[in-house]
Amino acid sequence: MPIYEFQCTKCGQRSEKLCKMNESGEDMVCPRCGEKSLQRMVSAFACPGVRGGQDGCSGCKGGNCSSCH
Repeated sequence: MPIYEFQCTKCGQRSEKLCKMNESGEDMVCPRCGEKSLQRMVSAFACPGVRGGQDGCSGCKGGNCSSCH
């Protein structure tokens, strides 16, 4: 199952959730404001490099490029 990124339509809070491929987010609840109806966002995906993903961005200390963008 993939990890999807969702954004609250009320307060703008972004959150991630491991869910089924067809999950739309309309029945999810915002962790910040409690509003129902999150919108699934288009987000990048991870692809390991030659050394298991640690040869990308020089600012990444743990090999997780999402931490520096």
